[in-house]
Amino acid sequence: MTDAAKDLPFRLAYVPGVTPTKWVRVWNERIDTRLELISVPADDAADFVRAGQADVSLLRLPIDRTDLSAIPLYTEVSVVVVPKDHVYCAADQILVADLAGEIVLDPLDNPLHWPSPPGERAAERPASTADAIELVAAGVGVVVVPQSLARLHHRKDLTYRPVTDAPESRIALAWREDHTTELVEEFIGIVRGRTANSSRGRTQSPAEKKPARKPAKAPRPAKARSTTRRGGPSRRGRGRRP
Repeated sequence: MTDAAKDLPFRLAYVPGVTPTKWVRVWNERIDTRLELISVPADDAADFVRAGQADVSLLRLPIDRTDLSAIPLYTEVSVVVVPKDHVYCAADQILVADLAGEIVLDPLDNPLHWPSPPGERAAERPASTADAIELVAAGVGVVVVPQSLARLHHRKDLTYRPVTDAPESRIALAWREDHTTELVEEFIGIVRGRTANSSRGRTQSPAEKKPARKPAKAPRPAKARSTTRRGGPSRRGRGRRP
């Protein structure tokens, strides 16, 4: 790696709701290269890394996999965001069927993919999840989103409940297939939970390589068996007394 390359940061893009804090902390503990965080809209995340504007991206599936590699990391619970005095607040969780009588807002950036949208449709789709949350606070319907987005747009007058059978959002790490660098491998190892001493995803220095097995010690020679009997010499073969 050249000196100029060492001065370049490693760029990590991430979509709203994704919190890379724990991985950033591990990176800073292990890697000397500076990590640059870039927040990107969910719809642009794949194209952002494909265009080389980031080395890796934390985004939501599905995406266009053209020229990209992706590793699914975890799945998010979907929740319905409602006012705090809503009838749903009496339950710990609800079903999609419970939304039948509600106006269910569907923002243009909604990452959930419904086979059949629940509830009644609003006259217009909100431009963003943030706009949908504002409408919920104003008493205009409810919205179902990944739990991380409900937390991101938290308001004191709103709450949420899990919708157990709603579509879920899958978070993945993506990077360009032709740009699988050593640092990309390092970050893959971090998000997969590999330890600092793992040989996968990192090049070991000679000092870190496993030492050669020590040669086995030669067996100790067996002790010679004693031919002397206990209790003195044998009486066999002695003559009788006269």
